[in-house]
Order: sequence, then C-alpha cells, then structure tokens
Amino acid sequence: MSSDIETIAIKQAAHVAEKHEEDSKTLFGFWLYLMTDCVLFASLFATYAVLHNNTFGGQSAHQLFSLPYALTETLILLTSSFTCGLAVLAAQSKRKNQVISWLSVTFVLGISFLSMELTEFSRLAASNNSWHRSGFLSSFFTLVGTHGLHITIGLLWMFVMIFRLYKGSIGRTTIRQLTLFSLFWHFLDVIWIFIFTIVYLLGGIGV
Repeated sequence: MSSDIETIAIKQAAHVAEKHEEDSKTLFGFWLYLMTDCVLFASLFATYAVLHNNTFGGQSAHQLFSLPYALTETLILLTSSFTCGLAVLAAQSKRKNQVISWLSVTFVLGISFLSMELTEFSRLAASNNSWHRSGFLSSFFTLVGTHGLHITIGLLWMFVMIFRLYKGSIGRTTIRQLTLFSLFWHFLDVIWIFIFTIVYLLGGIGV
C-alpha cells in the first residue's frame, strides 16, 4: 500500500517537473522571439536615424508632428501596460472577473492608441505627406506602422484570451498565456517610449 502511494507521489512529482520544464522552454522561446523583434526594431530605428533629414524639400518632423498628441498616445499606452500587469496579478490569485475586467480596460486603451495612430497616418496622407513623399516619411511610416501592426496582433491575442476566459476558468495554461502576453505588451510599451523619444520628442525640437 505504501509503495503504491510512493509510486503515485513520484509520478505526480515527475509530472509537475515536466510541466515546469515545458513552461521554462516556452518562456525561453518567447524571449528569443522578443530578441528577434528587438533586432527588427533596431534596424528600423537605424534606418530612421539615417533618413530623418531626407525630407526631399518637404516638411520636417518638427513641422509635421504634434508633441502633445504623441504624449497623449504615450500616456494611453503606459496606462494599458499598467492595467495589463493588474490582469496578471489577478490571474495569479485566480480572480477571473478581475482578469476579464482589467484585460477589457487594456483592450479599450489599446484600441484608443491604435485609433490615434491611424488618425495621424490619415492626416499626414491627406496633407500630401504619405510614405512615398520622402525618405524621412518612408522610414517614419515603416517604423511606427510596424509598431502599430504589433499592437493590432496584441489586440487580437487579447480578444481571444478574454473570450476564452468568459467560456472557461483560470488554469495553468491561462496564466502562462497571460504571462507571455504581458511580456509582449510591455515590450511594445518600451519600443513606443523609444519611438516617442527619437521621433516625436527629438524631432519636435528639431534635432
């Protein structure tokens, strides 16, 4: 009898260890993905740095961009990063309704940020300052547009998680997925801070 209990305990311990190893591998793989994204954005930042003065006789960043508008976008995204963190904390405590609420707030903030970004793109295009106007604008649209694409992917990911939470409960897989999503969302927040600083802040003062 005692040997059967020991066997069951050993199997359970092995199963838990296997799950922890699986989670560690998943987390490591996701960090590798984020590193490749860092390389992508680093190349886009380098391209923008080279081309930001290549206006082809058009307007410069100082003339085109509104610093208060970009600051509003930044505050919205920073707030969404905070609410995303609250969703992770709620998930770890198995508070399903709070997780859904904080994820929903994060989703609304993300949509607001993306809408402001698209509004800015539309305004630039309407004033004959679209991506093909100059090297500067091509690099700007590529850099900021790539970030916006990542935000869109994050919103879709978030929507799926909210839907699954409504239908199910908080388990090990849910916490793992939410943790990976939070890493992705915080990463986009960091990238945007660099965009705000290099494109809007320094560009706004004519550097």
